[in-house]
Amino acid sequence: MLVILGYAMVLTFMVLIMTKRMSPMLALIIVPTVFGLFAGAGLGLGDMVTEAIGTLAPTAALLMFAIMYFGLMIDVGLFDPLVRFILRVTGNDPAKIVLGTALLAGAVSLDGDGSTTFIVVTAAMLPIYLKLGMSPVVMTCVAGLTNGTLNIVPWGGPTARAAAALKIDPTDIFVPLVPSLVVGLLLCFTFAWTMGLRERKRLGLIEFTEASRGARVPERANAGAGSRVLAAVGGTGGGMFTSPTVALGLRGGKADGRRADGEGVDGVGSGDDSTGTGTMAETMLDPNRPTLRPGRIWFNLALTVAVMVALVLGLLPLHFVFMIGTAIALLVNFPQLKQQTGQIVAHAPSIVGVVSMVFAAGVLIGVLDGTGMVAAMADWLVAVIPDSMGPYLAGITGVLSMPLTFFMSNDAFYFGILPVLSESAAAYGITPAEMARASVVGQPVHMQSPLVPAILLLVSLANVNLGDHHRKVLWRAAVVAMAMLVVAIVVRVIPFG
Repeated sequence: MLVILGYAMVLTFMVLIMTKRMSPMLALIIVPTVFGLFAGAGLGLGDMVTEAIGTLAPTAALLMFAIMYFGLMIDVGLFDPLVRFILRVTGNDPAKIVLGTALLAGAVSLDGDGSTTFIVVTAAMLPIYLKLGMSPVVMTCVAGLTNGTLNIVPWGGPTARAAAALKIDPTDIFVPLVPSLVVGLLLCFTFAWTMGLRERKRLGLIEFTEASRGARVPERANAGAGSRVLAAVGGTGGGMFTSPTVALGLRGGKADGRRADGEGVDGVGSGDDSTGTGTMAETMLDPNRPTLRPGRIWFNLALTVAVMVALVLGLLPLHFVFMIGTAIALLVNFPQLKQQTGQIVAHAPSIVGVVSMVFAAGVLIGVLDGTGMVAAMADWLVAVIPDSMGPYLAGITGVLSMPLTFFMSNDAFYFGILPVLSESAAAYGITPAEMARASVVGQPVHMQSPLVPAILLLVSLANVNLGDHHRKVLWRAAVVAMAMLVVAIVVRVIPFG
């Protein structure tokens, strides 16, 4: 019964958010509560959820202050030169911009932290997507896919967990999988290029020409029949772009999201309930915004580098690092109390969106763990594998790692399920290292899970609906993961038969 309820709960949740019958936050709360009651949890649901939320509190604090910190850095203009440089490199071609997004996500993902990757990618690329009328869902898909593929690096969470669970060296897992990683990244870049070509076909190319008063505003060049015409309104400043509010018709912090043919642009203005003014996307790269602090750019750069170094070295808990960084950034850039309060209020919509999703995910995690659903689901999957499939257990583990790590945390899979599978595989001469390699190839799919706080951060910052993101990314993530598994089997670092 727990197995049926568990799979039915996950399926119901996915259908509701992908068909937009319910917002992800509501689905994360209501669906597990209903199924938990059917599972007989009764009033015990409260304790289960409270325990899960307690474990998520540091993550919520991390995301809250990380959003505020990088929001401040965007407001004061730290990332403006980076965005202009990227645009000079990629030109006015949406295809090159999407491919550049994949390359940037891949480079930043080498630090092994998804949240940092998505914050940097969003800060650098979202203004460009919004100003050119490109779909933010394309950005989240490319960033999530590339980061998930690189999530198997030895210093990343999954490989470290698999190594600890099976008592092996992380390099024994990662190094043999390098050919798989190369193929996976090539597929990510291919998907990015094809999505970019579709954006190019939809939008055409954007030319930047000098307008009156020195502002540069986008004009349509070689536009496709279904493209959305950007408003070409004379600017008042000397920056590279006009205000996003002018260029995109932002209303209440969200893009209008309409095309010239009357259809909605995929992912634009279709985010979760993050309405309101003062969001990141509304202020990015406006050359006239009053929050710019050009005289403090080197201090802000040094502070950001110091925060990144502290994150990598692990000197302090991650959430405390961002707390300190945010406090210093506010004090130096906005010394007056009224300014500090205004900045905190300005970024509240972005913060509430992602933190509420994290705590709502605590309901799903609490019910899955507390009722025993997740353990029953995993045990059933292991039990249904016939003995005749024993020699293929490593390959089967690679396939199972995709749905299992999507529906449960990495800790539950690598410390609860993988040791059982590895012990069973030992009888067929399959080593723990081979099982560990198979267990990490599902990470491109895992990173898209609503149980992963980093992906909630990504879709919240980009103002993208989680269901829209899943529709675009999940099948591509499954293709990348399967390709990585096939390559590993071909080069015989994962046995199959």
